[in-house]
Amino acid sequence: MSKAGSSASETEVTWEDQQNINKFGRLNNRLHEVEDEIKIAKETNESLEDAGNELILTDEDIVRFQIGEVFAHVPKEEVESRIEEMTEKTSKNLVKLEEEKESIVAQMAALKKILYGKFKDSINLEED
Repeated sequence: MSKAGSSASETEVTWEDQQNINKFGRLNNRLHEVEDEIKIAKETNESLEDAGNELILTDEDIVRFQIGEVFAHVPKEEVESRIEEMTEKTSKNLVKLEEEKESIVAQMAALKKILYGKFKDSINLEED
């Protein structure tokens, strides 16, 4: 084993480089969390839309509405307004999550450019 050959191909990792690598890792973890939250928000929006459609089809003035773990008999108009509020809240949250995802992806792209610029093939920042 010759040290001369191996040291020529290795790039020294500075403290700043390590900070960038760590930041990239944190951003990558947060990206996965945000993607999961987006998936849940989309499913919630679909469920609320389905509930709203079912509510339109019902002829009853009083319907069962789940509050926490309990079903309560609530007037149809109140349930409609609650579903609208919940849909609006979930939609706003979804927009916020999408914006956060875009920001994270942009930050990760900038870090990739820096890290690949210095380490070339010595570092792998891509997911399989």
